Amino acid sequence: MIILKNLSLRRSAKVLLDNASVSINPGEKAGLVGRNGAGKSSLFALLNGTLHEDKGDFSMPSQWRMAQVAQDMPETSESATDFVIAGDTQLAEAQAEVTAAEASDDGERMAHAYMALHDAGAHDAQSRAQALILGLGFQVRELNQPVNSFSGGWRMRLQLARALMCPSDLLLLDEPTNHLDLDALVWLEAWLKKYPGTMLVISHDREFLDAVTNVTIHIENGQLTRYGGNYSTFEDMRAEQMALQQAAFARQQDKIAHLQAFINRFKAKASKAKQAQSRVKALGRMEKLAPMLASADFTFEFKEPLNLPNPMLTIDDASFGYPPPADASLGTPPTVIVQHVSKSVFAGQRIGILGANGQGKSTLVKTVARTLPVVDGAVTEGKGLNIGYFAQQELDVLRPADTPLEHMIRLARDTIANGGAGQFSSREQDLRNFLGTFNFSGDMVKQAVGTMSGGEKARLVLCMIVWQRPNLLLLDEPTNHLDLATREALAMALNEFEGTVMLVSHDRALLRAVCDEFWLVTRGGVEPFDGDLDDYQRYLLDEGKRLRESLKEAGKAAEPPKVEAPPVAAKRAAPSGKLKPLKQALEKLDKSMAALQAEKAALEARLAGALSVGDITETGRLLQHVNDELAREEEKWLELSGQIEVLEAENT
Repeated sequence: MIILKNLSLRRSAKVLLDNASVSINPGEKAGLVGRNGAGKSSLFALLNGTLHEDKGDFSMPSQWRMAQVAQDMPETSESATDFVIAGDTQLAEAQAEVTAAEASDDGERMAHAYMALHDAGAHDAQSRAQALILGLGFQVRELNQPVNSFSGGWRMRLQLARALMCPSDLLLLDEPTNHLDLDALVWLEAWLKKYPGTMLVISHDREFLDAVTNVTIHIENGQLTRYGGNYSTFEDMRAEQMALQQAAFARQQDKIAHLQAFINRFKAKASKAKQAQSRVKALGRMEKLAPMLASADFTFEFKEPLNLPNPMLTIDDASFGYPPPADASLGTPPTVIVQHVSKSVFAGQRIGILGANGQGKSTLVKTVARTLPVVDGAVTEGKGLNIGYFAQQELDVLRPADTPLEHMIRLARDTIANGGAGQFSSREQDLRNFLGTFNFSGDMVKQAVGTMSGGEKARLVLCMIVWQRPNLLLLDEPTNHLDLATREALAMALNEFEGTVMLVSHDRALLRAVCDEFWLVTRGGVEPFDGDLDDYQRYLLDEGKRLRESLKEAGKAAEPPKVEAPPVAAKRAAPSGKLKPLKQALEKLDKSMAALQAEKAALEARLAGALSVGDITETGRLLQHVNDELAREEEKWLELSGQIEVLEAENT
């Protein structure tokens, strides 16, 4: 059990927890929620030992093994599979002990080391690691690619896989869904539901929290409040609690007003002085209730578009992809991701773009946003089309060295130069005021964007989009760095937006709230998806199962064929094409027999040492098994050798 009792925690001068208490039972899956800066990540730092309590008591079982996603960007040339396997600390310790035992030439120690290595799962470590990697969205061809060949987001997925690979009693996950597509998110939920240990997760994805947690811990005003149930249950209970507290506050205010009115009326009258004084004392003894004020949530709105072309755009037998690199040889063809797409986008549509990782969702959106050229076919825009584009990586459209005000001034100048008119004038004060509506006030308007948090950058991109007064919104993972309150604000604003929305997101709450139809990008094309998000999740799980089964089949196909002795007549009739697989099978047997000979020598050396009766029995049993297997393989070797000699004689 994890216990925090009357605990205080500071970071620099800021008090994050003030005499806070909470307990988490073994096996519970707890969601840690609260506003940005409330202290969620600092509580994780307390649990993993990088921060220590300033006051109070903190305890957790000393024998618990902890796993956490490393936040650093890995720089290594080892393969993705080896990198994830190295996350299994128990396996690494067992392998180190085997190496030490073999060097010590201690037979008993070697026996225990081999047993521990087997118990640690050495026999299936590679398959376990690769299942994690594939589940998080990688392709089979990427399993053995070096880690440093992947982009930052993909390396963070490998860090997540590495943390899941580590055997643990306590798993800490801080925003694990930020770099995931919906297909990887669905897989992760299924994995976490089966996790047997205790888990704490910080996330701004309400459906993810609902799926994987059964306890919610809320951090607010330096206190920890525990709620039984997932995030939706917490919201309901907290709303009820707020209503009750506000009602109690209102009743108390009425009582205070009544007492104060009596005091004010009669404090100067001698005949009533005693009663007035008793009411003064009662007022002083009263424990004042604070009003349960909901925090000032961030809200914004999209202004009515200046015009609504219909259709917004028409896609005619178009192919989307990437042009050849600048240093490619002349005549190098472009890379096509999605092809033969014919679609129309109409005013007022709310389109959710679905598809497994790598199928081309972002490529489609980038092409419509004009940041990629059409590879083939045509995309025809309606007259007056005005696109607002939220890129998956905010820095695709932001300049790290510039301030929010500089971004807005440049946007206003570009809009005017292109003959457009923004929502407001380009006067600096008007731009400052507009930034203020997105919580960029005071010195923040002159702060370099590169020093801002992911959530602040996302808010700035939204601010720039809203100012342009678009009629078509292209949103590619807009919620990656937004907290729950800002996600709610975005959903509300999109629902009031009178233009057209095309949305790529792994945030199912946003997709459910905004979209009324879905396009599925799959197998190189785009098709309508007739179903809701629950149907899509089932589709993803079925696709994942199909992929795993096809991988198993591919693995079986790659195995050398089993060779049985054919009849003599068949041997004579065998064509020369049979020779190669027979030689491959013979080569495989050579390697297998060499390994068995080495194992036999190790067991015989062990028997020569001082062993207990039980160890002698077990070692003898293992040696007998190895001898039997070796005898069987020697028979196969002789049989294959004979077949090869016959075929070689026939071919000469």
